[in-house]
Amino acid sequence: MVKITAKVEGMMCGMCEAHVNDAIRAAFKVKKVESSHGKGETVIIAPEALDEAAVKQTIEATGYKVLDVKTEPYEKKRLFG
Repeated sequence: MVKITAKVEGMMCGMCEAHVNDAIRAAFKVKKVESSHGKGETVIIAPEALDEAAVKQTIEATGYKVLDVKTEPYEKKRLFG
């Protein structure tokens, strides 16, 4: 599992977040995607690494600017450590 974090500029509301989330779900096989206009980021949890350039292109196609994309290993948090 991997966690991809994209810094996104231009999201102003919940509908903006939904547009980005829907675009990511349509383009990639992901476990979870959450966007936050307050934090200015989209966090994607996927079973395997995604092409960062493709993630950037997908988000920018919705009309928002991607400042940075970072991929790191993801380990699901367990209830009792």
